Amino acid sequence: MVKEEIKVPAVRQELDTVIGLLERLLEEEGCSPKMMIAIAIAVEEAYINIADYAYPGTRGDCTFSVCIEDGQATMILKDQGIPYDPLAKEDPDITLSADERQIGGLGIYMAKKTMDDIHYERKDEQNILTMMKRIG
Repeated sequence: MVKEEIKVPAVRQELDTVIGLLERLLEEEGCSPKMMIAIAIAVEEAYINIADYAYPGTRGDCTFSVCIEDGQATMILKDQGIPYDPLAKEDPDITLSADERQIGGLGIYMAKKTMDDIHYERKDEQNILTMMKRIG
């Protein structure tokens, strides 16, 4: 089993740190480049939502962990920002043109379609988003 966790300030500038950890661990486990990109996009979307919206008017941290075991990667993002379940929002109508669609929701929609499982919980004053993907 491979498991690593980092805690970073929840700012866009730390995205490279988060994705760097993810890609290093996935590469070490022999994950295909195509799969690695898909997983990285899902993590990026979730992380950017935290960086942009979790701490309005203040700053906070994001804890990111990756666990790879038995061919499955589990990524967990935690923050102590305002309660927010990104999965509660209705999926965007992708049959509409970009001009007709409401802004927002496309990133988490892509994450839901990419991951094998994704779930949210609010526990101990934390938002916890868990994403799982079979990589082997």
